[in-house]
Amino acid sequence: MKKLVLLVVLIFAVAGSTNAQNSEKAKTLLDDVYSKIKGYDNIFVDFKYVLNNSEAGINQETRGDVTLKGNKYLFNIFGTQQLYDGDKVYTIVPENEEVTIESKLEEENALTPSKMLTFYKDGYTYAWDILQNVQGRKIQYVKLTPIDTNAEIKSILMGIDSETKHIYKIIYSGDNQTKTSITVNSFKTNQPLSKSLFTFDESKYKLEGYYISRN
Repeated sequence: MKKLVLLVVLIFAVAGSTNAQNSEKAKTLLDDVYSKIKGYDNIFVDFKYVLNNSEAGINQETRGDVTLKGNKYLFNIFGTQQLYDGDKVYTIVPENEEVTIESKLEEENALTPSKMLTFYKDGYTYAWDILQNVQGRKIQYVKLTPIDTNAEIKSILMGIDSETKHIYKIIYSGDNQTKTSITVNSFKTNQPLSKSLFTFDESKYKLEGYYISRN
């Protein structure tokens, strides 16, 4: 009986050690991704966005793109453009000829485009997951679980290109059976950018007849 108890203890000890090693390995890979991203002056990402909830019969698919420089961004998706100039957020909806200006900095816990590639630095535990071969590219997945048990997102799978250390895919699983995935189609860095790219020209939209509201 003592031998059986000892064997069980050893099994759990080995499993715990393996989990710790896998967690550290996952964290090291994410740190490599973070270091790589922080080394770029700017980033352009063209991506595929899919939202699915089979219970609710929802399946949305579209493409979008975002240009990032520091904490500034220009984000296009669902026919809407969002600009953050480091101080204010401008949401431009051409279909409604409307612009909303928010005079506030990004909320600390909000997952905004400027945090899209670095959000995982805080608030998660990490686990090593599957390795996939995608058209000759080795995509290593890391599973992130929020430390906050009340978080709306229950887990995140992040697929990372093992060679470039660039993010290839992010899969969010929510607590309401909703799964959202973002797959990178194109990832470009250090592109020549217009000096006015992150500048909102209010007079231009007024001339075009846009309704401008401030929150």
